[in-house]
Amino acid sequence: MWFKNLQKDEFLIVPGVYDAFSALIAQKVGFKAVYLSGAALTSSMGLPDLGLITLDELAESVRRIRRVVEIPIIVDADTGFGESLNVFRTVKVLEESGASAIQIEDQRSPKKCGHLEQKEVVSQQEMVEKLIAALDARKESLIIARTDARGVTGIDDAITRAKKYHEIGADIIFPEALLNEEEFKQVSKAVDAPLLANMTEFGKTPYITAEKFKNMGYRIVIFPVTAFRGAAKALMDIYSYLFNSGTQVPFLDRLMTRADQYQVINYRFYEDLDKKFYKKSGSFLQ
Repeated sequence: MWFKNLQKDEFLIVPGVYDAFSALIAQKVGFKAVYLSGAALTSSMGLPDLGLITLDELAESVRRIRRVVEIPIIVDADTGFGESLNVFRTVKVLEESGASAIQIEDQRSPKKCGHLEQKEVVSQQEMVEKLIAALDARKESLIIARTDARGVTGIDDAITRAKKYHEIGADIIFPEALLNEEEFKQVSKAVDAPLLANMTEFGKTPYITAEKFKNMGYRIVIFPVTAFRGAAKALMDIYSYLFNSGTQVPFLDRLMTRADQYQVINYRFYEDLDKKFYKKSGSFLQ
């Protein structure tokens, strides 16, 4: 269904999430898909985004989110956890865990955030082999091919790779760390594929609105770490104030209420379910 929507030119703003609770909030706000960000997930685990987490850890995070949300989950699978055979298994595992779309990038391991210096990319052939494996493994999930070539070999190579990745079957193309609107327009004009743009903070890409991305021909714009960074700043502020003052009172208007928290996690549903089980069990004991 989601793929059909993409084919009909639906434009999606997709927020980054890092756990089941953040995904639930995104769904309740009204977003039609979420992006399980590798950067946000690894930071939530106290680790840098250098390909340190395992496939099992990522798959478990996907399962936890899938248990509570119904909307599509785009999963950042970094470099696919190895070579083509590893990518084949990665796609199988993540799709079984509940991924709706799986993103594979053409960086060389250990990968880095796409907006940092000194990253490297694998050969085009190596990435093509990985994508062939991913496409062979998937049943219904979309395959997103990300190229980091812009920051390594230049915009022309990034476009060449993007066109090749789509030619072999990648459903969505993700050109990472472009430097300005002109480069985004250049890719859109050259690559006849559904395109995904990354609107992260404090990186190489200037701040561009979702509406501008839509007008440039992009189909999806992700905000991968925005919510995590906002939550992290709130944690730092609240913990610092608690440490120094011993009270949370000045922050009450910035806290989610108990009622809102319970509404997000469907507390009443489980409470009513427990009552139902209790009542039903009583009928068997009379």
